[in-house]
Amino acid sequence: MNQKKKEDTTFQIAGEDLKNLEKYIRELSIFLPLPFCTVNLSGVIVDTNRAFQDLVGYQKMELIGEKVKKIFSNGKKFEELEKKLLTEKLNLIEEGAVLTKKKKKIPVRVALAVRKDEKENLVGYFLALSDISELMAFQERLEEKVKERTRELESKARELAKSRVALMNILEEVEMARKTIEKERDKTTFVLENFPEGLLFFDENDNLFSMNPRARIFFNLQSPSIDELRGKKPKDLAQNSSLEPLIKILGEDIKQINKEELKLEGGIILEISTIIVKSKEEKVGKLVVLRDVTRSKFIEKSKTEFVSIAAHQLRTPLSAIKWTIRMLLDGDIGTITGGQRDLLGKTYKSNERMIHLINDLLNITRIEEGRFLYKVEVQDIVSICEKVVVSLKDSAQKREVDLKFDKPIKKIPGVVVDAEKIFFVFQNLINNAINYTEPKGKVRVSIEYLEEKKEILVSIEDSGIGIPEDQKSRVFSRFFRAGNAIRKETDGTGLGLYIAKNVIDAHKGRIWFESKEGEGSTFRFTLPIVSNLDKF
Repeated sequence: MNQKKKEDTTFQIAGEDLKNLEKYIRELSIFLPLPFCTVNLSGVIVDTNRAFQDLVGYQKMELIGEKVKKIFSNGKKFEELEKKLLTEKLNLIEEGAVLTKKKKKIPVRVALAVRKDEKENLVGYFLALSDISELMAFQERLEEKVKERTRELESKARELAKSRVALMNILEEVEMARKTIEKERDKTTFVLENFPEGLLFFDENDNLFSMNPRARIFFNLQSPSIDELRGKKPKDLAQNSSLEPLIKILGEDIKQINKEELKLEGGIILEISTIIVKSKEEKVGKLVVLRDVTRSKFIEKSKTEFVSIAAHQLRTPLSAIKWTIRMLLDGDIGTITGGQRDLLGKTYKSNERMIHLINDLLNITRIEEGRFLYKVEVQDIVSICEKVVVSLKDSAQKREVDLKFDKPIKKIPGVVVDAEKIFFVFQNLINNAINYTEPKGKVRVSIEYLEEKKEILVSIEDSGIGIPEDQKSRVFSRFFRAGNAIRKETDGTGLGLYIAKNVIDAHKGRIWFESKEGEGSTFRFTLPIVSNLDKF
């Protein structure tokens, strides 16, 4: 704990130092009256000061990322000067002319100084401009009065020399600041190296750039192995037996993944997510995050087992209560009064709701344990739908809702499903449509075969209350019910759509909806036509 607290303090101090340094550089840049910019080895501007922007008439964001030759009236001449600088690695001063944003040509003196990192590697150069338009005019007048203004010219030359010296001193200070920033970058690298999650970074070409120690521990990789793997693409990394399971999930192009699970030897369970890393809208690479969820999965499994046991224990006495009340209501035990009948009827309905909730909870535990589908075989989907519609006709009539099944004209091929679970999906979706549709409203059910996609599409459309826009993302969540649905129909567990979605997912299908509050909803799901039962 003390070590962690010490590390947190170190990171905090480092962050504050970095902020202070950045503030100092910004203030220095603003204060410096001489126009200058920082250029990388590709001749691209990476930073400018305010004086530089004022001189050329461009905003900072218009300059950064552009070739520096853009601002010179003779770009080819500047390229030659730039090439000479990078070849000879000597500071250069030349005269030229810049072309402002308003196409105004301004004569300038150009000073170039190379930039190096702490290892003396060339990383770019500094470019400073001195506006010499006034000096040029002055020189023209000076040619006419050279004898009279010699002393003044010498004075100006001395001032210019002092300015150059001042500029070089400032550039040296900026270079020192740059080195300080690089030290702070190294501190950031230290943080990543000690990050509690496993991290793999791939560059813009999907080559492995780095892997932090935590990720190496997950896959039992030693440091020499990392050096051999760096720079390789996913398909090459798959040759390593330790990384092969991970690459199977990521794919050769490192697809977008959110919290997919990977089980490793030793019982470790990793949660894998990928993040596209961008810099000013430009993709610079992909980050793969590996989170150890072994403990949380164990806790979740324990919770599921507890719910399963509790639900099974509750279902037996609830069933006994149900049949006892049923016998009382049917008069099998004796005659009861009208008041007693009403009271027992309400108790019976409440008990039915509890049994329904227990069954839903058991279904959820089966879903989470991956044993939800039992009897998978070829079924007639139209027949299943008809049975559900017939069973709900009375409910629709009581609510004065027009329920209609538009049977397909063309024959629908058989589909491999668990009939009981698909029956539940139809029942839940159609029952919801009836319950949340006002009297005189309508519910339409249709089935069609999408031959090109080799799948069956089912649609349940209603003219009901719809779903609020801000709650649509939670529709398939556990225990969720929309606010307007709760106001209209107080009963309900909020588990039906969650279970329905898992049923469709287990059948390799898709489920979605379109809805507008106050105008109705249309729920759709697809089931693939498959011939191999092993796929389930």
